[in-house]
Amino acid sequence: MIDALSRMLAEKPFILADGATGTNLFNMGLASGDSPEFWNVDAPDKIRALYRGPVEAGSDLFLTNTFGGNAARLKLHNARHRVRALSMAGAELAREVADSAGRQIVVAGSIGPTGDIMEPMGTLTYASAVEIFHEQAEALKDGGVDVLWVETISAGEEFKAAAAAAALAGMPWCGTMSFDTAGRTMMGLTSAGMVDLVEGLSGPKPLAFGANCGVGASDLLRSILGFGATGTDAVLIAKGNAGVPKYHGGHIHYDGTPELMADYAVLARDCGARIIGGCCGTTPEHLRHMRAALDGRAPGPRPTLEQITATLGRFSSAGDGTGDDTIPPHERRGRRRG
Repeated sequence: MIDALSRMLAEKPFILADGATGTNLFNMGLASGDSPEFWNVDAPDKIRALYRGPVEAGSDLFLTNTFGGNAARLKLHNARHRVRALSMAGAELAREVADSAGRQIVVAGSIGPTGDIMEPMGTLTYASAVEIFHEQAEALKDGGVDVLWVETISAGEEFKAAAAAAALAGMPWCGTMSFDTAGRTMMGLTSAGMVDLVEGLSGPKPLAFGANCGVGASDLLRSILGFGATGTDAVLIAKGNAGVPKYHGGHIHYDGTPELMADYAVLARDCGARIIGGCCGTTPEHLRHMRAALDGRAPGPRPTLEQITATLGRFSSAGDGTGDDTIPPHERRGRRRG
């Protein structure tokens, strides 16, 4: 049987994904340092509200509140033994909201990084990483997700371990990495390097791959262009932050307006992404503007770097990590504020 995401991709030219999880939960009262996954059991109505936000804003796909639900992350909250219960609960609530939406919605089971450094730089072995990801993958599968969504990964070996875990669970999957260090992931991988990584996987390939989080919308789109420059014909994912984080009054705020994120969504589509959403700071209000822009504006040609910076603001670094350090004139200007 064809999976729900592949079916949707066959029917739609693009898919609007969801926005932030943590940002929106903090707006609901989650305290800094608390595990968001605990709310899957302790505050289910708030998690239902979290999920309904993107659905009501027009998203076709949303992620479960399980980003930090693996054993390595839950160990920090003395909850290593709760992996299955918390991930299943998050998935079951998502399935409930999706099934009551009255239209096709894809539920993606979020799997974030372990937070540990892999060998030889750290102590996390490949086998241990596969085991950690597989445990959570099985819980999300049993909770009813349509697809596994591996996100915000920095290390190639950890990405491979998550891919192996998805294969063990017999689940379709997608994967994104965060290119937040001068066009590279924290562990040094470029956008072109990620394409090589995906193409070299020995097991089932992801249904889609791409970039999420990072520094800001401009930087993320430069990574999307980097994927396309390799000639890959894969389905690409763009899930950028709502602008750049600013610290005000003891809280972090993202400066990307709904109007700016609407421009970002259209540019992401024109860069070649087919699954487009937001990451940190992206609220349902941002998503509503993104939906309207994607539906109302005709596709355009692939944008240049100069066009991206003129619309969304300058890049955070001179180059994208691949050796091209050319800075278009508009990048030297101050960041546009919507």
